[in-house]
Amino acid sequence: YHNLKNTRNMLSSVGFLGSGMMASALMDGLVSNKAVSSPDSIWCSDPWEQARVGASKKGFHSTDSNIEVCQNATDAIIIAVKPNVVSDICKNIISIDSDAVVISIAAGVTIATLESCLPGRRVVRVMPNTPCLVGQAAVGFALGKHANDKDREVVNTIFGSVGLAMEVKESLLDAVTGLSGSGPAYVFQFIEALSDGGVRSGLPRDVATKLAAQTVKGAAEMVLRTGKHPGLLKDGVTSPGGTTIAGVEALEKGGFRATTMSAVTAATKRSMQLGGIPPNEIAHKYNL
Repeated sequence: YHNLKNTRNMLSSVGFLGSGMMASALMDGLVSNKAVSSPDSIWCSDPWEQARVGASKKGFHSTDSNIEVCQNATDAIIIAVKPNVVSDICKNIISIDSDAVVISIAAGVTIATLESCLPGRRVVRVMPNTPCLVGQAAVGFALGKHANDKDREVVNTIFGSVGLAMEVKESLLDAVTGLSGSGPAYVFQFIEALSDGGVRSGLPRDVATKLAAQTVKGAAEMVLRTGKHPGLLKDGVTSPGGTTIAGVEALEKGGFRATTMSAVTAATKRSMQLGGIPPNEIAHKYNL
């Protein structure tokens, strides 16, 4: 597994096929983190005029032509469309002789599918998550059989500009989906529950929600910055006979950790089902 957050290089030009929310967040991240020299280094396409106008206002080259994007993207071409149109998009990509790595963020589209549609091309499959929209993504990615070390650096530069990028085997991208892909929803529920607890204890709703969200954000930052095991950090808050250990006991009685683990494995299993993995393989190979 590779965390290459500190190996970023500036990119010459990047193309996006699709200019939706996720693609727009990536484009903004590339510019704000100086992963490209200027908005002029980014090319993007979209059939929707409003999306093109919005991209143009930010200084990006915006067009309705996928081929024009492919002709001008020297470092990477990012497939940011619905899975059902990926095969058509690939026809545009393969029609242009380009050395750019092809990166797909289309949900559920496997490396095998991409490589069959793009013979001989270097491809990477990426699983981002919605905090990408606020520059705090947790991204898993897997390299195709033709991809090289430079492609790994390009992927890290692009997705590291909006958060954390981790390389895994493609077979583990379903687990990435279950954890960080679906995880924001679990955390939103936890924040809501913390806020409810605050309201139950007398706090105004707006105060409780802000305190809850900041508490989760701060705790997460402590895990990432210190590198300490979460259990060790938990022990640092729980003094003998104090308030925190009483709260931890209540969580344990409610099966908090086991329920959270089950949420991740349930989402992972569902991702495998949607990806067409046979039930027997899910049960026996992955023990889910």
